[in-house]
Amino acid sequence: MKCILIDDELPGLKYLKLICEQIPGLEIVKAFDNPSKFLQESKRLDYDFCIMDIEMPELDGLQVATLIREKPVIFVTAYKQYAAEAFDLDAVDYVRKPIQKERLVKAIEKLEKRLQKAESHEFIQLNTQKGKTLISTSKLLMVKVAVTDPRDKVAMMDNGEEITLKNISFDALSKRLPQKQFCRINKQTVIALKMVSYYSQEEVTMQAVANGGQPLSLPLSEVYRKEFLLKLSE
Repeated sequence: MKCILIDDELPGLKYLKLICEQIPGLEIVKAFDNPSKFLQESKRLDYDFCIMDIEMPELDGLQVATLIREKPVIFVTAYKQYAAEAFDLDAVDYVRKPIQKERLVKAIEKLEKRLQKAESHEFIQLNTQKGKTLISTSKLLMVKVAVTDPRDKVAMMDNGEEITLKNISFDALSKRLPQKQFCRINKQTVIALKMVSYYSQEEVTMQAVANGGQPLSLPLSEVYRKEFLLKLSE
């Protein structure tokens, strides 16, 4: 679990960092004493969630949480009057200062349970153009590279909806998808194996997923052919 720490008061930030360093399985990516600096860097940081104060100058924690809705947040604060607003933002937890290690551990365990529930065999939770979104793997037909930005991917759902998956590699996505149900067939595409109508050594034809409801033919790369054939035979 990779986290970001944000608190404008340096003593409080150092104390929070000290506690977090004592929690097994928790990695501190970076600590910020300025929420604006965090927002400037956030897109380039690899982290799972934030632990942040609420009362801060320029931008308070509630505003920051609104701007990073794709990431879970645990609030730590000395003020109880913000609790309702925090939970309106779907905050994972609201920990009162002075922070106790045991209480923070409970908040992180709560986060882990939320993520585990989201990533059951039927659903995976991914960052999308709408924020963090639960995607049903049973309704996912295909994922392809986005035309506008190759770092993004486009998920095609069985109802015709297209969802942009933000800044995720196919390697990372494949680890999240049910291994026996999905397969990469070329550098640009991952497909649901249930959608395969027929195939050759060079091409895979899928059931009606193209515009207009027509079957879609896609190249089968030599690099991925062996894995594709193996999964179909299982």
